[in-house]
Amino acid sequence: MKRKQMRRVAALLAALALLPGCGGRGSLPLKEFAPAPEQRLTVCTSHKEAVYGPIITEFQERTGIWVEVVAGGTEELLERISDQRDTPLYDVMFGGGVESLRSYADCFEPWAGSETEQIRPGLRQADDVCTPFSALPIVLIYNTRLVQPGELTGWADLLLPRWKGSIAFADPAVSGSSYTAVMTMMTALGGEETELLRRFYQNLDGTVLPGSGDVPSAVSAGTMAVGITLEETAVKCIAQGYHIGIVYPEEGTSNLPDGTALIAGAPHRDNAIAFLEFVQSADVQQRVVSDFARRSVRLDIDDRRELPPVEALHTLDYDVAAASAHKTEFLRLWAALREGA
Repeated sequence: MKRKQMRRVAALLAALALLPGCGGRGSLPLKEFAPAPEQRLTVCTSHKEAVYGPIITEFQERTGIWVEVVAGGTEELLERISDQRDTPLYDVMFGGGVESLRSYADCFEPWAGSETEQIRPGLRQADDVCTPFSALPIVLIYNTRLVQPGELTGWADLLLPRWKGSIAFADPAVSGSSYTAVMTMMTALGGEETELLRRFYQNLDGTVLPGSGDVPSAVSAGTMAVGITLEETAVKCIAQGYHIGIVYPEEGTSNLPDGTALIAGAPHRDNAIAFLEFVQSADVQQRVVSDFARRSVRLDIDDRRELPPVEALHTLDYDVAAASAHKTEFLRLWAALREGA
């Protein structure tokens, strides 16, 4: 079969693998029709299909590599990758905050791309255990019909009695972005961690949402007046007509990347590296901005015009390594608060 025909077949098979019922959590879609091993790649992803689908489809069309997608939550996928350390079945982890990926550093092979000089300062990990895909500032949001501009200004407001029971916040035991958010708040406000976390939890008044996607919906509907979410999520929801406004906390915020990582012992290592290079390429990073309402990790790609320039953000000195190492202890404190509620 000619190379061009092989690429078309591989692209068709991979596209079918992305259809409902042909892939998903832990499935092995259409494996009996897959090409030879040197033309395969297995990607674990915690991204929504609206993000991973177009990227993987374009990758397979350009390369002829047949991609199997294993979709799921970040923690779920990382646990599975960890369980398979002795006999890896997967090649790449695509998605998940750098804190979460670093927590499983022994499952990944450090790798640096060929264009690292184009990565924005502060986004590349010193040990290259994962490569940044997009930059995701944490923001506050408010219901534009219930809250006037200027009534919500920063993290300290979330501790005020005024907002008790009116804060939309996803469970950090499930949502990686919520863990980043609460650690960002603690970095911004300072003080004794246990007491600060207790005060914040009390102001939630027993309401913790099951997932990060529930936050903008609750605020827009007026069930909650204010909330904490990713800039990307807020921008997308506003474009869809949600009744929310964005606040960049006056005390500062974090601007952490989510990442892509090469699984140690990947059975299709060369194809995995090709994928890591691809998602950091200028073409894909331009799509990160135009199609996904995110910030690129590259210096040569401009952010969306409606967003404040990254230089204008009051970006906190957020210690990723410390936050990653501290996650287990934080979740213990969080569970104790919930059990004592």
